[in-house]
Amino acid sequence: MTYTLTGKTALVTGSSRGIGRAIARRLAAEGATVVVTARSAGPTSAVRGGENVVVEGSLAETVAMIEANGGIALAIPADLEDADARNTLIERVVEATGGIDILVNNAGFADYSTVEKMSLETFDRTIEHYIRAPFVLAHAAIPHMRSRGAGWIVNIGSSTGLSPIRPFREYNKTSGDVIYAATKAALHRLTQGLAAELVDDNIAVNAVGPSTAISTPGADALLPTGYETEPVEYLVETVLAMCTVPAEERTGLVAFSLHFPWHNELDVKTLDGHGSMPRREPPAWANPNISPSGM
Repeated sequence: MTYTLTGKTALVTGSSRGIGRAIARRLAAEGATVVVTARSAGPTSAVRGGENVVVEGSLAETVAMIEANGGIALAIPADLEDADARNTLIERVVEATGGIDILVNNAGFADYSTVEKMSLETFDRTIEHYIRAPFVLAHAAIPHMRSRGAGWIVNIGSSTGLSPIRPFREYNKTSGDVIYAATKAALHRLTQGLAAELVDDNIAVNAVGPSTAISTPGADALLPTGYETEPVEYLVETVLAMCTVPAEERTGLVAFSLHFPWHNELDVKTLDGHGSMPRREPPAWANPNISPSGM
């Protein structure tokens, strides 16, 4: 254990389950005080095919996991679709902890549908989660990070935000991920542009996405039957790598969970920080437009 984040405060959105919970656990294992947030303190519903389904997981469970490993965490529920909750979240974090050093924009909404069949409500909600919320939270966090002399913003991207494989696969013809993918592409560009604006303030801005896909309570219904997923630890270690060096050394990257650790020979740890995962080479069928070193 290196405790590289001792003394740092991190906010991880969408951390009641899945990828967000895993990131929160790993950052806490490195010594950060982690604020976890989601729409509510308990299990919530998610929209799948226009239907509301209950998705297991809670902020209390995430906090308990972190504390059981000797870490420090607190929960601040906030619905990022609610303007008041979204606009005040950073100030609530700063008031509770004294500052903010790391912001991980992970919370999301995905209800796949072809453009022809997608409702305007679904379109708007997708934009809200992947563009407006990261913008609002970064906008509020930047002055606090600047006052501390450094900061790290990590946006959770997606390989769907890259150009699709040609010739088009059946998945691209039928999955209905076009609007989701378009917002992720915009998030990648927001990441790179904001990195340029903030590099002289020693605030790093990077994006990290799965090289393939990660099985989570919220995402499983969107994955094709039989799709090969990857362990979440590789994405989490890549996120951590974006939070540990000055902006002049690493900023403006759009990196992917299997490619970046493999290329940089990172020691990928378990979520509690005590064990190591095996080296895992990116599969040959991953999107060929992924840059192994981040782009």
